[in-house]
Amino acid sequence: VERWMANRAERVITCSAYMREHVADIYGLEESRVNVIPNGIDPSELVPVDDLDALRARFAAPDEKLVLLVGRLVYEKGFQLALEALPGLIERVGNVRFMVAGSGTAEQELREQATRLGLDEHGTFLGWIGDDVLHSLYRIADLTVVPSIYEPFGLVALEAMASGCPCLVADTGGLREVVPNEDVGLRFRSRDPRSLATMAERLLTDDELRDRLVAEASEHVLTFDWADVARQVAAVYDEVTREAAASERRAARSG
Repeated sequence: VERWMANRAERVITCSAYMREHVADIYGLEESRVNVIPNGIDPSELVPVDDLDALRARFAAPDEKLVLLVGRLVYEKGFQLALEALPGLIERVGNVRFMVAGSGTAEQELREQATRLGLDEHGTFLGWIGDDVLHSLYRIADLTVVPSIYEPFGLVALEAMASGCPCLVADTGGLREVVPNEDVGLRFRSRDPRSLATMAERLLTDDELRDRLVAEASEHVLTFDWADVARQVAAVYDEVTREAAASERRAARSG
């Protein structure tokens, strides 16, 4: 059905250049028929609802670093890689705690992995949480890690950056476009826990780097403004409409 729809459509919109290539390949489309328009974000909606000092005190002491992992707990999101990286990171940096926010089919398996790795006393699985709580978690975390194996876009990374939280993402898929360079965030080698741990250590121990990334990211996220996204979508509709009208005129003249 998706193949039929994609080939029947005058134009297809994807959320990243990575997905344009993927969709064009899977459904046999010319890439010229696929427009890339990113998902949008409104930083004014990322409003924390909790007493942030009290909330942070629930999960970490003042001298501890707090790492946030958030999303659907499924294999392709790569949380297993982040858990594998944590013991070495904790050993080298010390005073590191983690939070896993989300639920999914891999939740029990991830909890068991954390126990095997000796991580139970170093972090918390929160289960499913609402957006209001999530917006508060971004504010209290020292680092958000997005370890996805497969990721069409990477909204979590965008929300974290908009909330003033430094971000570390896998070098894969649409995440490369959300975090395009080391001015706004850091990337680690996809599927590589050692690379993840190394880059996380940099972010947790270099305050100057963290501050620079937060400042640059606050400007970068403005390029994902919903109003601009809407204008891009309207432009695609306008172009398709004009092309259809021109085609009808040509058909009428030839008839």
